[in-house]
Amino acid sequence: MKTTSDDMLQWPSGRLDFSAGCLIMGVLNVTPDSFSDGGQFLDVSKAVARGLEMASQGAAIIDIGGESTRPGAAAVPAAEQIRRVAPVIEALAHQVDVPISVDTCDVAVARAALEAGASILNDITALADDGMAELAAEMQVPVVLMHMQGTPRTMQADPAYDDVVGQVLHFLLTRARRAESLGIASERIWIDPGIGFGKTVDHNLILIKHIGRFVSTDYRVLVGTSRKRFIGMITGRAEPPDRLFGTAATVAMCAAAGVSVVRVHDVAPMQDVLRVVRAVREC
Repeated sequence: MKTTSDDMLQWPSGRLDFSAGCLIMGVLNVTPDSFSDGGQFLDVSKAVARGLEMASQGAAIIDIGGESTRPGAAAVPAAEQIRRVAPVIEALAHQVDVPISVDTCDVAVARAALEAGASILNDITALADDGMAELAAEMQVPVVLMHMQGTPRTMQADPAYDDVVGQVLHFLLTRARRAESLGIASERIWIDPGIGFGKTVDHNLILIKHIGRFVSTDYRVLVGTSRKRFIGMITGRAEPPDRLFGTAATVAMCAAAGVSVVRVHDVAPMQDVLRVVRAVREC
């Protein structure tokens, strides 16, 4: 497939080639309490090894987070987040060519992560703090703006929408335009409907079914469904690692609809999913 200027996203500290279609963002949580891999990568050497493994399996981005955002999770002080993520980012940045993103909504954590070698900001609050947008504009890095109803501590209490697709899309477009007004170029803004963040099973399914409405905007779309609870509720798989095939189904649907990035735990099998989707789309 011929690469066009629209396929290549470049910024001062990184680049991504979307010419082959959807890319994988590999999840690396350096937390004790994340819903799926909490506690597995608290040791810096183990986290770095996992990051290297994901890069070798084809992850185009490695997303590192130092604070769990699972339902009911407590906030983690910035200093502790920095202690968790900065050494891992610094070590990986010297060993992989793929961009590293930091999963945080705290400006101090974001700045420390960028200084350590990260080059993408993944913010579940969609830059609710203007300081995050100003930092992204200053450093000229891509940002992921995610929708969430409530906070991680409250989001699953009783999520309700009149029109989940319309309301989530309106929120994200409003936040994206706000980001542009604060100096972030539109091509560096990605929108994420926030699957599982203040949504019921039906809300999640409707968003995936209509993900094309997000793709048809002027912004790249990122979707994270990997191992999430709604897949377990549909399949009866209680343990997150057992939700591989359910995750694969959502990844295939999103990739076929034109989503730019899928955020996943299981990089190698999801690469196979994307290869098949690409082959079908190109035949």
